[in-house]
Amino acid sequence: MTRLLVATRSRHKLAEIRRILEDVPDLELLGLEDADIPPSDEEIGLEPYHTFWENARSKAAYFRRRSGLPTVADDSGIEVDALGGAPGVRSKRFAPVEEGVVGEARDRANNAHLVELLADLPPEERTARYVCVAALDEGEGGVHIFRGEAPGRIVDEPRGSGGFGYDPHFFDPDLGKTFAEIDGDEKNARSHRGKAFRALGRFLEERAAGS
Repeated sequence: MTRLLVATRSRHKLAEIRRILEDVPDLELLGLEDADIPPSDEEIGLEPYHTFWENARSKAAYFRRRSGLPTVADDSGIEVDALGGAPGVRSKRFAPVEEGVVGEARDRANNAHLVELLADLPPEERTARYVCVAALDEGEGGVHIFRGEAPGRIVDEPRGSGGFGYDPHFFDPDLGKTFAEIDGDEKNARSHRGKAFRALGRFLEERAAGS
């Protein structure tokens, strides 16, 4: 049995990752609470970089040191073409808000700010992509990077009650729905996080098969 720490404080993200990797044999996923790792002020400064992979690697290395366990962390966000790829790595901290605004309130502020910036653009110029980079830090076993992307475009009005983050405004043209309108399995099949973590799952399975 492989024990793998998932380094996120987001219960939504942890639930998604567990669902994505549930069919990987002999794999036990632990959340930070499962590993008895309380929040620390040091965590605030773990994502100072300008790329998803550097931030993911930084978080994975930090929590591997704290836990002593192989650790996977991801950095993810949305890139909007009309904004030159913004908000990118600043997706969680995109909107100018007062200190202490977190969770769903922060999500609503981020979405409102994004829609405002794109207000004058027609639908065909609102193309975007979700990006996820997952970093697996195994200490002496090295660091392994997995990336996934999901294309879409931004819509003004929020649609759907599922998902989190930018999902109510992220429209998948192939489905004709936002990511907040599709169920968990369908989202995981198409999402950036689903693609990145399925690649991680294949890596673990192939390595186990070859050992």
